[in-house]
Amino acid sequence: MVGNATSFVLVFFGGGLGASLRHLINLTCARCIGTAFPWGTFIINITGSTVMGLIAGYLAFKGEASQPWRLFLMTGILGGYTTFSAFSLDTALLYERGELGLAALYVLGSVILSIAGLFAGLTIIRQLA
Repeated sequence: MVGNATSFVLVFFGGGLGASLRHLINLTCARCIGTAFPWGTFIINITGSTVMGLIAGYLAFKGEASQPWRLFLMTGILGGYTTFSAFSLDTALLYERGELGLAALYVLGSVILSIAGLFAGLTIIRQLA
C-alpha cells in the first residue's frame, strides 16, 4: 500500500503531466485544424480511453504494475489528460459484469446530467451578471 502522502504526490505530478499534454493537444489542434469542431477534445477522449484500456487490460492479464505506477499512470496522467477514460472504463466494467441496464443508465445519466449541469451553471451566472 502506498502511503497517503506518496499517493497524493504521485497523482499530483501525474495529473500535471496529463493536463499539460491535454493543453498541448488542444492548442495544436486549434492551430492546425481550426476550432469549428472540438477536435482536440475529441482526440483526447478517444486516445485517453484507448490508453486506459491498454493499461487496464495489461494489468488484468499481467498484473505487473505496482500501486504507485497505477496511481501515477491511471489516476494521475490519464485523470489529468481526460476523465473520459475513467468514465469509459467504468462503463466497460459494468457491461462486462452483465449490468447492461446499469451501464446504459450510467452513460445516459452522465452525459445528460453533465450537459444539464453545464447549462444550469451558465444560466445561474447569466442571472447574476
